Amino acid sequence: MPVSPGDTPSRAASVSVESSLPGIKVFSVPRPVPTRASNIDIARDFLDLSLQLESGRDLPMLTRFEGPISVRVTGKVPTSLATDLNRLLHRLRTEAGIDIALTSGAAANVTINAVPRSTIRKYLPQAACFVVPNVSTLDEYRFARHTRIVNWTRLTRREKVAIFLPVDSSPQEVRDCLHEELAQALGPLNDLYRLPDSVFNDDNVHTVLTGFDMLILRTYYDGALRNGMSRSQVAARLPGILARIHPQGEGQPPRHLASTPRAWIDAVQEALGPGASPPQRTAAATRALQIASAMGWSDHRRGFSHYAMGRLLQSSDPNGAQQQFSLADRYFAAAPGTELHRAYTASQMAAHAITQNQPDQALEILRPALEIAARYENAALLSTLMLLSAEALDLSGRVSEGREVRMDSLGWARYGFGPDWAVRAKVREIGALNPLKGTRSQI
Repeated sequence: MPVSPGDTPSRAASVSVESSLPGIKVFSVPRPVPTRASNIDIARDFLDLSLQLESGRDLPMLTRFEGPISVRVTGKVPTSLATDLNRLLHRLRTEAGIDIALTSGAAANVTINAVPRSTIRKYLPQAACFVVPNVSTLDEYRFARHTRIVNWTRLTRREKVAIFLPVDSSPQEVRDCLHEELAQALGPLNDLYRLPDSVFNDDNVHTVLTGFDMLILRTYYDGALRNGMSRSQVAARLPGILARIHPQGEGQPPRHLASTPRAWIDAVQEALGPGASPPQRTAAATRALQIASAMGWSDHRRGFSHYAMGRLLQSSDPNGAQQQFSLADRYFAAAPGTELHRAYTASQMAAHAITQNQPDQALEILRPALEIAARYENAALLSTLMLLSAEALDLSGRVSEGREVRMDSLGWARYGFGPDWAVRAKVREIGALNPLKGTRSQI
């Protein structure tokens, strides 16, 4: 059976070389935030994540690996990938209880192929990375690409999968792909916009596996489940599993968030994805807001609708954009699990405050967001927030403090944005927001 692009789990697209900038900074001890969700909601989310594909097609049965899982890496592997993979495997063992380890053997269950971005885009033009079953190498995938061999709906158990990561992207982009694709290689293949605190969400807000994600994977490999179970069979086991491994979720009231209609998903993807003209993007963002309002949403999806509109209005209507960002922050603040969403919004509101020569307001907005970005290991966002803080400090006359913060941000920027030219471009972009320095910019 031919496989449509929507049936191949992937991460939507967004090198470490010799550098004259300060050394790359990396995060040390993971600090995942435990999920606060009700077990009733988690059970529903588990079923939709595990027994559907991103395209909406149903999977006939649960499939997973049985026994110890081996992982190998091929290709020109950057140092950052090796380090991040070891950290991720440790988390999977300790947080999700999965027996998984590196191997050098060719018969590994999971083969991570480090390949150029151009190779990935040759097969999936809008993907930064992807995962496919029943193959290990690019040659095998090329041969089996349009056959039932790589069709997830035909699986009865998982024995080997291939992950394709972009070796020539920034260290953070490689790591983000690693987290999402390895999680989907092991477990759920679907993404759900209704999840606020998960990488299993196409909004790409979260970039490393969260406490919620580890709980989902721990459930996936619980001994009460097995290959070949139908949706109803899995549903019957979930209450007992979750009561045992997540007792704190038993007393939480369920939120029962409505399913996300395809029309809203399509509108958001057209507004923020590649290929559309500016008028088409604005029209799509308007549709997304209309749908969110008609659905009566007050959760993070309503906030994300306003955030998307704000991004699109920045060039043509800066004041209108700030109104949208303020609305986004209001909805994010009222919903659980949205600290990282608010940090993204803070970067936009702080940038506007800097352009208006309001450094104290910018610093007040940025202060809590810095810790959130660090906790969720988002170096690109963290360096952006630090650079904004440096500009605000300059504006307030604290130039030496601003210089120190700016210098400290560069190591994070090298991890988040990659090569020197990208880091310097980000520094110039944010510096241009400062009304004392030059032309206005946007981030």
